[in-house]
Amino acid sequence: MTVSAEEPSRTDLAMRTWGIACARVVLGLLMGMRGWDKVFTMTPAVHASRFFTGPYADSWIPQWLLWITGLTIPFVELTTGWLLVIGWRTNEALVALGLLLMLVTYGHMLANPMFNDVFIFTRLVLLVIVAVVPRSSDRLSVDYWLKHHRRRHDVEGPQAIRT
Repeated sequence: MTVSAEEPSRTDLAMRTWGIACARVVLGLLMGMRGWDKVFTMTPAVHASRFFTGPYADSWIPQWLLWITGLTIPFVELTTGWLLVIGWRTNEALVALGLLLMLVTYGHMLANPMFNDVFIFTRLVLLVIVAVVPRSSDRLSVDYWLKHHRRRHDVEGPQAIRT
């Protein structure tokens, strides 16, 4: 069997599948475990107080918005992180995490314009990798399984119940 230059080999497809799954799962673990710690160990109220209402009390941001943001972020990290680990609702999770990373970057830069966080950059790189690879390459995900399971069901039609 000859493989053309335009058609990827089975090995290339398998490695693309593996690579995107690794990037997606690592990003999900980074965010999901961070959210887990903030929700169940630190608590969202302590997170809001320690990282939002205290440090940004003298900023232009109203206290009520600092509280809402500080209380919400742990749940966004927890939920979207674990959605990425299993590969379910991946696009929605990536959009939410992208917005979260932009918000956190702005907050750090507001507090310290010379802020340099390799952790935010690492998560951003993983997010971009997962976002730009076609979903059809992410074959080790719930999204892929659901799409192909539905497609097979639509083609074969509903099966009659046999008694």
